[in-house]
Amino acid sequence: MSQQERRPSNGLKAVGAVTDKLTRPLLGKRGLAEGDLVRHWAAIVGPTLAALSQPESVRFPRDKRDNGELTIRVGSGPAATMLQHEAPRIIERVNRFYNYAALSRMKIIQAPLPPRRANKGPEMRLLSSAEEQDLQATVAGIADPDLKEALLSLGRSMRGRQKKET
Repeated sequence: MSQQERRPSNGLKAVGAVTDKLTRPLLGKRGLAEGDLVRHWAAIVGPTLAALSQPESVRFPRDKRDNGELTIRVGSGPAATMLQHEAPRIIERVNRFYNYAALSRMKIIQAPLPPRRANKGPEMRLLSSAEEQDLQATVAGIADPDLKEALLSLGRSMRGRQKKET
């Protein structure tokens, strides 16, 4: 035990520092050593696919860290079919997440998904007509309709989280 580990902590610790110590043994046994894949699954594959699936394990050939196989659990046959269709894209996204070609194949197992807690977002309020007009005026000069809509959505979300000014 190092001297630094024996000293009592006088300040706050990051949640990640504590949770990594707790989750690493469990996730390591499943082949997800860092747990990043599980923690960031929705960001990697998108909310729709994340709601239908859960990464189970990543297995690599002996003494290698590439050409691995990702095992994904899905809850139903139609979800398995959809994920099989999306397999090349999922592999590409996981490889991009890891920043190297870690995976080359994907295996799907059909089994019940564990219950998930509802992710309640922050309370959103409706914007006043003046706020909506201000947002519209802010993005009026943007020609790309997709970018314009994305920025409007972001603006509504940011302003809707703020308390209404009186």
